[in-house]
Amino acid sequence: MRVYVPLTLSGLAEAYKTGELGPGPLVAYAVTPALREWYLSDDIEELEYAALNRAALASLRLLAADPGAVRRRVVVAVDVPDGAAFSDPDRGLDPTALGQVRVDRAVPLGKAAAVHVDASDAETDVTAAAEALAAAEGGDDDAQFVVDGAGDHELLWFATQEIPNLVGLGN
Repeated sequence: MRVYVPLTLSGLAEAYKTGELGPGPLVAYAVTPALREWYLSDDIEELEYAALNRAALASLRLLAADPGAVRRRVVVAVDVPDGAAFSDPDRGLDPTALGQVRVDRAVPLGKAAAVHVDASDAETDVTAAAEALAAAEGGDDDAQFVVDGAGDHELLWFATQEIPNLVGLGN
């Protein structure tokens, strides 16, 4: 099963250092029944893209909680065994938990399929979105517009071999 783990660049650096995403339980995002119902599509690529975007929003929440973090959203796409990720059916339609799953154990970074990261030109919009996130989640339409501005930036795809360069450890 493919899951999308939200991180920050410092979180990715730590995962690279330790060799794992963890410790568990990990919050991730995946194609859940609630996400299928919300997105109204049977196209798995569209559904996985929706799960990736939900993880990008969760990465933004991590950035909002860590003012010192580099203002770039990070999502690691990783394959876990079927049954390793669990969704909470009671929170399935909660807007903040849509597509959310829990992986109860640490996942080796070697299981990652790819890393998705904002380009550096997104930092201004991501910074503004992180600052506006609490107000947006409280129902402020103007703040939601700012948060949506970060979502207008597509996350770039990187192979796992590029992680050292992403976190500043490459040659």
